[in-house]
Amino acid sequence: MSEFLVDADVLANARFGTSQLTETVSALKMLRQPSQPWYRAWRELHLPGWSAQLAERPLGAAIIDAAFGPRWTADFLTVPPLAPDLTFEQEIAPLAALSDDEIRADLLVTRSPSRRTRPTIADDDAPPLPRLIAEGHDLASEVTTLLRWIWTETVKPDWPRRYRVLQADIVSRTSSLSAQGWAGVLRGLGPDIRWLGDGRMQVNRADFPPTDVRGHDLMFIATHSLRSSVTWRLPGQFAITYPVTGIFASAQPLAEPLVRLLGRNRARILVEAAAPISTTALVATTGLSLASVADHLRVLSDAGLLHRRRSGRQVLYWQTATGRDVTLGQQA
Repeated sequence: MSEFLVDADVLANARFGTSQLTETVSALKMLRQPSQPWYRAWRELHLPGWSAQLAERPLGAAIIDAAFGPRWTADFLTVPPLAPDLTFEQEIAPLAALSDDEIRADLLVTRSPSRRTRPTIADDDAPPLPRLIAEGHDLASEVTTLLRWIWTETVKPDWPRRYRVLQADIVSRTSSLSAQGWAGVLRGLGPDIRWLGDGRMQVNRADFPPTDVRGHDLMFIATHSLRSSVTWRLPGQFAITYPVTGIFASAQPLAEPLVRLLGRNRARILVEAAAPISTTALVATTGLSLASVADHLRVLSDAGLLHRRRSGRQVLYWQTATGRDVTLGQQA
């Protein structure tokens, strides 16, 4: 496993926030490979447009393909923001300014066949870059063009609702800090993240030596992603990106038979609960009041369409087998 070494000052100054570029890179990862069922409709909606973009930009497609190695993702895609809640253009500016040599150096690192330490330079035995990349020009422009398409076409239109979900998650976690401490907060960020004690924080299951974060900046970035990840902007900025769920279920319009059966608000809540989701997140995604959401959840639970389970201070809801069958049957 891989660890961060932290002290009281690091934890006292640690921040939770959002990142439009991180959200865009998470969307890129989902477009590249199939993921959880609750992201499937979103992926199917945008995959044709993304495939067309790759076909039009073979150099950009080659760079994106090379950026995801067997054990590493190219640093230029994973650098954390300088501060929480910047705009997409503010975040992408440093990437756009990278030289071709800097992009190639990052790509060579991702091609290293095996490592037991965090890479800083490419291994001598790393395979060479494809000729298209080795001889290409304006590599950063190719990458930023594709990322800007993902942001503009697949993330930005839904950003206000996404942001409400992310903020609801952040508020929930920060409010529980005083009651549960960092051990409790970290436990909820994902199966690979946990507090080990004595200033040691497990951040993933990779076989890397501990990273000393003491005296540096640590940020926790909420995003709609497949799993948690660690990023940094050396020498002094480190970040842990962690997944929230429950937003993509309603990316598609609700099926009218489902609306007629349950009513629009209850149909929306049932669809949102394709993955476990909290009452707070449902308030954020639907725009309904807490009392209204609670009433609809009670009715759906009593009808056997939703499971209910307490997790710490939150109560999570998700579709039962019957609820899933009703949702899929009415949308067919």
